[in-house]
Amino acid sequence: MNFATSGRWAPVLQKSGMVVAAMMLLAGPLRAQQEDTPRLTANAPGKTLCALQIHATGFRNDQGRAGGTVFASSDGWSEATAKAVVHGGFPIANHEATEVFQVPAGKYGVAVIHDENSNHKLDRNFLGIPKEGFGFANNPKVLLTAPSFETATVQVSCPLTRIEVRLIYK
Repeated sequence: MNFATSGRWAPVLQKSGMVVAAMMLLAGPLRAQQEDTPRLTANAPGKTLCALQIHATGFRNDQGRAGGTVFASSDGWSEATAKAVVHGGFPIANHEATEVFQVPAGKYGVAVIHDENSNHKLDRNFLGIPKEGFGFANNPKVLLTAPSFETATVQVSCPLTRIEVRLIYK
């Protein structure tokens, strides 16, 4: 006997099925949010880690958090945090934010966003134009798309490399 389609339990089980289906639909965003868990230190067994200090300036307010991502290659550049070497959020105070990431010496692309609503992504309007602030290493001029990975790379060396990223609002 199929309890889901007959008898007095049919309405309850059908509603339960809808709840399960709704939970499965919501699981996608929850899973993506878990991938955004801050990772401030690169997973680099046997390698010496260097400090990369990112000082971001030009925030229009202190709401939300700054989000930084550090990429070792153009794969996923500049918003796929799951492909970043390290990423994380850090607090904003007096329109500035500073965070230190630990990475092996090397060349890295750096992107920073002002996540004003703390949803772990750069929000855009219906035309695809960012509604929140963003910036990149070397502070390149940004027109319609993110700069190339090569344009926004810095050479990180030990013990400490400091960079400043100025945010842009479109």
